[in-house]
Amino acid sequence: MALRFPRFSQGLAQDPTTRRIWFGIATAHDFESHDDITEERLYQNIFASHFGQLAIIFLWTSGNLFHVAWQGNFETWIQDPLHVRPIAHAIWDPHFGQPAVEAFTRGGALGPVNIAYSGVYQWWYTIGLRTNEDLYTGALFLLFLSALSLIGGWLHLQPKWKPRVSWFKNAESRLNHHLSGLFGVSSLAWTGHLVHVAIPASRGEYVRWNNFLNVLPHPQGLGPLFTGQWNLYAQNPDSSSHLFGTSQGSGTAILTLLGGFHPQTQSLWLTDMAHHHLAIAILFLIAGHMYRTNFGIGHSIKDLLEAHIPPGGRLGRGHKGLYDTINNSIHFQLGLALASLGVITSLVAQHMYSLPAYAFIAQDFTTQAALYTHHQYIAGFIMTGAFAHGAIFFIRDYNPEQNEDNVLARMLDHKEAIISHLSWASLFLGFHTLGLYVHNDVMLAFGTPEKQILIEPIFAQWIQSAHGKTSYGFDVLLSSTNGPAFNAGRSIWLPGWLNAINENSNSLFLTIGPGDFLVHHAIALGLHTTTLILVKGALDARGSKLMPDKKDFGYSFPCDGPGRGGTCDISAWDAFYLAVFWMLNTIGWVTFYWHWKHITLWQGNVSQFNESSTYLMGWLRDYLWLNSSQLINGYNPFGMNSLSVWAWMFLFGHLVWATGFMFLISWRGYWQELIETLAWAHERTPLANLIRWKDKPVALSIVQARLVGLAHFSVGYIFTYAAFLIASTSGKFG
Repeated sequence: MALRFPRFSQGLAQDPTTRRIWFGIATAHDFESHDDITEERLYQNIFASHFGQLAIIFLWTSGNLFHVAWQGNFETWIQDPLHVRPIAHAIWDPHFGQPAVEAFTRGGALGPVNIAYSGVYQWWYTIGLRTNEDLYTGALFLLFLSALSLIGGWLHLQPKWKPRVSWFKNAESRLNHHLSGLFGVSSLAWTGHLVHVAIPASRGEYVRWNNFLNVLPHPQGLGPLFTGQWNLYAQNPDSSSHLFGTSQGSGTAILTLLGGFHPQTQSLWLTDMAHHHLAIAILFLIAGHMYRTNFGIGHSIKDLLEAHIPPGGRLGRGHKGLYDTINNSIHFQLGLALASLGVITSLVAQHMYSLPAYAFIAQDFTTQAALYTHHQYIAGFIMTGAFAHGAIFFIRDYNPEQNEDNVLARMLDHKEAIISHLSWASLFLGFHTLGLYVHNDVMLAFGTPEKQILIEPIFAQWIQSAHGKTSYGFDVLLSSTNGPAFNAGRSIWLPGWLNAINENSNSLFLTIGPGDFLVHHAIALGLHTTTLILVKGALDARGSKLMPDKKDFGYSFPCDGPGRGGTCDISAWDAFYLAVFWMLNTIGWVTFYWHWKHITLWQGNVSQFNESSTYLMGWLRDYLWLNSSQLINGYNPFGMNSLSVWAWMFLFGHLVWATGFMFLISWRGYWQELIETLAWAHERTPLANLIRWKDKPVALSIVQARLVGLAHFSVGYIFTYAAFLIASTSGKFG
């Protein structure tokens, strides 16, 4: 018999039903479960796949550069970044009639185009790119890196170049190289680029390979570095009247601590950012020399962990046994990496709008909204993945003997306390927040808005004041004009910070009130409930009071028969599945809040948010309904416009989302019966019955159907909101 898919599992390949196909796809990346897998091959497969991942990323970014250079308007946009709309790429569509062609021909293009809402134009402009030729050069270089990555992946699968398991488990060497190489050297290189190329470009000087060695980035060259007069590099910064990209009002400083924003571009000072990256580089270069490798000096991580035993005895044997547990579990390491990456991605979302790094991006409102929403959703998926792999670690890799009475074992020992506290916090937040919203709703409905319960977020306002926001009148720390901190801030460090925080044209420390207080607690409810489900899924993955032998059933199992009082819906996979709904729900509230508050800020009618956000009807009517009106007006006598594609995507997103419920709210027997009826009819229909199939058609398993339902729910949810967000923002602000 010829080898059938999946080759990695002969047991599955012999399955006579369509389950073979779906289970084959589902387990294709679960290398651990494949036939003939060894620890060595497992590590090598994962290592090789990293090269493939890098190749795809480089190819994708190369494509962005290439299409903008070929079909975009980068050189025109540079002349007037605030009024020219940046073009992502052209649209070629044979179905376009004349009205569609006219609707989508914008940004000075000759034919229909897509507008870029990704911020790449602002990014490339800020880092010193100026011509289409620059973009083509970048695209070619990334294409070369992509090819290099593919060759690297292939090479490391060849017998001579295969790394050994001992190499993968050499934690100290890996940490040293990642800290000093990945973070340290790359930050230093980026500082170099900013100082040698980007800062001169912002001052109207074009530095490329041909004049790179002749142009001094600072008039005194390396003199101040070697004589220890580093402060000279901060003297004579760009003035507040500096026109970005020209020498008008420009200075000579390369490493500064100005604080605040460049008045024209509304973005952080480039010289501040160069200084920041240099500091990061030095920090990480030092950190990357801290761990013991060949020379017998530095820290041994195992020794560090073994020594971490709090003397009071309240943490038992402390961190003993953790080194081998983590170092031998890929799932534990992946869980840690995903948790860190998830937090960082969410931080990127928060900082990209509040402290914009790219010139003119703060005035491109649709891009701001798109980038915030994009990074928050990505963060949500990454964070849920962290807990999923944490649960798989407990099922596949955790060894109770090795971790006896250490911090990890003690987490499992008092899991009931952890889970019940999270549950209590979620219930408290949920009932109180909903209670306040509903009370306010009823008061509005009965025409007595003055009877709403409105709570000022005084603690948050106090924290904002401590950072220098004066409008609340707290007169504390940096907002106290006669305090030493205030005076130091005016002269020694970040003199621009206090101006920026008290200027109402940016998103730094937005003024908050009762509406913010309520939605903050709604989001806290979502975060705590999502965390509750994920933490419970991981801590109960090995077993619970109801099902002590759960780990023997693996990560995902539908039920264990009818006994035990019912064991459906309690696998670790089910916890992940449920948590993703809550995660999407929570990020929905987060993005609604961010978007509505900013729309009113940009339009100059903040009072709309302040007045309508204190009751649910306000959110439904004045945010969702009011802003989706352009998307749901259907056909009208004015014909096609540039929002039509978003209106279609809004509908299509709802369709995909609703399809999810067909898989979620349904029973397997129903589908099995339907399939058998259809197969019976097919086999008895002339002509149709000439087409046969080898696999007996069977319905999806319960877990598979849930996955398909969840995928449609998630994709539809995100498509719908993306269309709403981009259309409602670009419809108002162009």
